[in-house]
Amino acid sequence: MMDYFYIKPDVAGGIGRGTIMDTSVHPPVVSKLIYQMEGWFGDVIITTFPCFLVVAKVKQAMQNIGFSGANFAHAEITKSEDFLELQPHVELPQFVWLKVNGKAGHDDFGIAGDLRLVISKRVLDLLDDFGIPSATVEPYDGR
Repeated sequence: MMDYFYIKPDVAGGIGRGTIMDTSVHPPVVSKLIYQMEGWFGDVIITTFPCFLVVAKVKQAMQNIGFSGANFAHAEITKSEDFLELQPHVELPQFVWLKVNGKAGHDDFGIAGDLRLVISKRVLDLLDDFGIPSATVEPYDGR
């Protein structure tokens, strides 16, 4: 049996102007994502409720291992005035939208009943290799 973990990625920004989101349901359903970066410290997976993003090189690495429970979509990334002022020389890598649709504790990616992201040990190891310094990780308890 594979081990699973809750991961709370860094919140490097938020929902940007122009995002298309149905807020009449919970969690909201996003059909077009514009992520406004507020500050980025190198994490290869970032979040803003209810979305997750990964850098393109992580997408490629995950495709190479044959992961389950998510697919990818385009996300537009913008930079806030704070970002431009506080991190003017930071070059952002290309980010892609990680759309999680798997079953927590079964697929490599899933959303738990409390809406937290659950990942498999092999995905955690991969993310760790690329760098998740701001993420919080704890064992998944099956809820």
